[in-house]
Amino acid sequence: MTTLTIVANIIAKADKIELVKTELLKLIDITRTEAGCINYDLHQDNENPAHFMFYENWQTRELWQQHMNNQHLADYMAATEGAVESFTLNEMTKIA
Repeated sequence: MTTLTIVANIIAKADKIELVKTELLKLIDITRTEAGCINYDLHQDNENPAHFMFYENWQTRELWQQHMNNQHLADYMAATEGAVESFTLNEMTKIA
């Protein structure tokens, strides 16, 4: 089975950067213990502190989908409602 790579870009509203960052950081430890999680790494852009990016690898798409349905992600969504300018998610496959 091919590993699933996820690249998630989160742009916080300018006045909500610290709130979004705090809530994103809460996701890391719990997610890294989930079945199928190979890595779950959060990055913050050096030029634009409102831009956060998760780089994730999962053993299967099914295990990633289980992650997406977990309570801690619902809690994150509730805590950051109205604080995120944009969110894009790419499901990717390593080809070389």
